[in-house]
Order: sequence, then C-alpha cells, then structure tokens
Amino acid sequence: MNISQLETLITISKTMSFRKAGELLNLTQPAVSAQIKSLEDEFKTVLVDRNQPVTLTDRGEVFLEHAERILAVVEELKQRLSDLEHIPQGHIALGTTTSIAIQILPRVLSYFQNQFPLIKTSIQSMASSQIYTSVENGQIDVGIGYLIERNPNLMTSVLYYDTFELIVSPRHPLASKSAVSMEVLQDTPLILLSHDTVGRRFTDEILKKHGITPNVVMELSSSEEIKRMVEIDLGAAIMSKQSVASELRHGTLKIIQLRELEVSHPVGVIYKSGKYLNSAMQQFLDDVRGMPETQFISSE
Repeated sequence: MNISQLETLITISKTMSFRKAGELLNLTQPAVSAQIKSLEDEFKTVLVDRNQPVTLTDRGEVFLEHAERILAVVEELKQRLSDLEHIPQGHIALGTTTSIAIQILPRVLSYFQNQFPLIKTSIQSMASSQIYTSVENGQIDVGIGYLIERNPNLMTSVLYYDTFELIVSPRHPLASKSAVSMEVLQDTPLILLSHDTVGRRFTDEILKKHGITPNVVMELSSSEEIKRMVEIDLGAAIMSKQSVASELRHGTLKIIQLRELEVSHPVGVIYKSGKYLNSAMQQFLDDVRGMPETQFISSE
C-alpha cells in the first residue's frame, strides 16, 4: 500500500468514475484500475463496485474512512516539517564546564529562549576533555568548552577567548601586590582543579616549564568549589578569569598579575561533523556563532 493508491481510491469515491479519477490524478485509466486492484489484492477484499456509476462496496467505505485519516496524518506531517523551516523547534542537549554553565550560558540561553520558546535545552556539566568525547559519541548535541584538540569527526567555532589567572582572597599575603613572579608559587599553598581540566593541564605545563614543584593543598573538580575555598583564604588558585568575574566585581576575590599565565585560550562550540542538524540545532548554532564576544565576556 502506498499514498498514491489511497489518493486514487478517495478520488474514485468522489468522481464515481475510473476515467474522471485518472484525469484529475494525471493517470491513465489502466493505471487507476491497477492501483485499486493492487489494494484489493493486498487486503484480500473488493473495495470498488465497478458497475456504472462506480461506487465503493461496504468494505470500500470502511477503507475510505481510514484512508482519509491516513492522508490527514500525512498532510499534518508535511505541515509540521514545513513549519520547522520557519519556526525552529525541538530539543538540544548541551554539554559544558561548570563555570561556563554558571557564568556564560544564562546570558546566552535567556536571549535564545526568548526568541525561540519552542526550542528546549538541557545542560550537562563536564570537563572540556569529556565534552569532546560526549559530542563524538552522540551523548550530547553541542558542547561549549575550551578548544583543546583537533578531531576530524568534530566541527568547532571560536566564541571568545579566556585566560587563566592567579586568584587570591583580599586577605591573602599576596593581595597587596599587583604582580608577582613565578618563584612565588614555589611556597604559596595552591588549590587547583583536577587533572582532567584544561586549567590544570595548563597550570602543570607552566609550573614544569619553570621548574616549580607546587605546594598543592587541595584539588577540586569544580571552579565554584575552588572559589569558595579561596574566598575563605585556604589558598591561592589558578583559574579562568571568566569564572571569577562576579567575585571580582564584588571584591571577594582578586587577580594578581603573573606574566607567564598571560596566554589566550579559545572557547567555542563543538558539534559532530556531518551530523544532520535539526532546525533547533541549526538555529542555536547560527545564533551563538553570530553573537559578539561581549555577549560571553563579563566586565570586571
């Protein structure tokens, strides 16, 4: 059974003629007859009384009712698919780091969902290294994180640039200084991110390069946890400048300039190469890539 056969039966019920039905459907009369015969063979019943005028049998009337419902569903499906081209809708699973989820995404998503209320989003927090794996495995649709590697199976696009900074509380012994040298980190108690994060990998590389064995007093997986520990002066930290933007504004944390840390790290969207992009995904990617960098970066 196919849609064309159903349309032919419905047209015959209205015209009461194989010939007239063929004219309306741009089919020959033998083609119309063959379509009806195929339906009757498939369902092992007689649907059309071929005496003039042509009418449907009792079974044909029952079949007609269902055929009309099937075509109505197909028409609705066509309309919904057409609507998706004009009114984006659907669901997007986002994966990002905790700090981006708290500091960046609220500004982005509040704008986006005001514009496109039919698009729903869910957010999973994870390390940047996990984002790549989760996107490639299809566990999330889009990742937003540090662009740390090249993968032929993934597409990336830079949204903004972040830096890692030496962060202390206003009561810390270093708080009175505007800048320090790397040697200071030899004896300064440090609270660092876990090893699976971009910030920790970068920190370890810088410390190793300068021959410094850090005094690590605590390792935490979340930037939010580290900020709270630094605020109560349990140690200094090296972390994303954007992740502490709010605390810098409120004066609960302070940046101490360390020249060796002044490296820009790209942050962007990550999605699977060659994957079909539904209207929700396409709209989200178009919008987020079109936003100015100031939309992501908080001022101090």
